[in-house]
Amino acid sequence: MPANDYLQLVLTGVDQVRSSYGASGDLPSDTRVLVAEVIGAMNSFTDIVRYLNTRRSNVSVLSINEEADVQDALYLMLRPWIHDLVPEDPNQKVANRYTIKDFASKSSKLVIEAKYVRNADHGKNISKEINDDIENYRYHDSCDDLIFFIYDPDGLIPDSASLERHLKTSRTYDDRLLRCHAVIKP
Repeated sequence: MPANDYLQLVLTGVDQVRSSYGASGDLPSDTRVLVAEVIGAMNSFTDIVRYLNTRRSNVSVLSINEEADVQDALYLMLRPWIHDLVPEDPNQKVANRYTIKDFASKSSKLVIEAKYVRNADHGKNISKEINDDIENYRYHDSCDDLIFFIYDPDGLIPDSASLERHLKTSRTYDDRLLRCHAVIKP
């Protein structure tokens, strides 16, 4: 069975579990997940992908070759315990532009943005892309915490430590606090 078929099978199983919570998939509001827990799980990303791809078979279960692959892996990791995690949802229109948040949890008031560094030029300019995202999410009602997960498999970000420090900052916009977080994985 090809790797994408395995992944689709797992995603279908996650959706079936989600539907067992009722028509809306809603859970009690006390299921809020802490940002530190989400970041802790994201820090295991490389180990999880390595395990899936080296376990008992010769077939790669999850090939990470583009941003959509990173999103799929994150969804598989986080959805079982962030019960209201919603993938690929259009955000409100800001300055004649829609943004699409990769994942959101209303109960935890967090948004997760996944990035895949595809080439050296993208690695050099990813901070501009991220700053644009921050500008758009500052207006989002259900976003108190914005977590950037950046997968840089080839180490193309010139100074990832500096980028991480830049992102891990709380910002205040019109008396509204937006906490930004970053996880950068090779």
